[in-house]
Amino acid sequence: MSYVEKHLIPGEAVEYETKLHWIVMLGHTVIAMLLALLAIAMPIVWASLGTKKKGPSVPGAVYLFALLCFFVGGSFFFAGLLRRKATEMAVTSKRVIVKTGIAERRTVEILLSRIESVAVDEPALGRLLGYGTVIVRGTGGTPETFEKIYHPLEFREQVQRQIAGWTKPA
Repeated sequence: MSYVEKHLIPGEAVEYETKLHWIVMLGHTVIAMLLALLAIAMPIVWASLGTKKKGPSVPGAVYLFALLCFFVGGSFFFAGLLRRKATEMAVTSKRVIVKTGIAERRTVEILLSRIESVAVDEPALGRLLGYGTVIVRGTGGTPETFEKIYHPLEFREQVQRQIAGWTKPA
């Protein structure tokens, strides 16, 4: 059961859910791929350089370092995947709820009646790929910024619909 579902108040229903865009994993994936390529290339290059020597062509330390590169690369990829999966964003019939993190959790819950404005910032690449930043400003509070949200315009529209009292057709 998700964080949002666990923390619904009586009479509240989830109207819309979204998540972080896959772009948040791009840096982690690139680093993981570079480390994997290094791990594959290192023993091959070492073997080609050491063809004139007698004995084992590739020492065990090279294989150990290659294995370490694979492990570190996999850890980077897993960290990006975990970041994406550990973020929940929802619009309910009464609140906007955003939860990030697992070990160190941050939650933002803003009552719909207290929302003053919802702004969307989409860079050019974000418009093409479908991600952006949503800024929710509550009355008397500081703006809450949620970066790299999947389909930010849809998120804003859902918040505005709930504020206006729109209900789903039966």
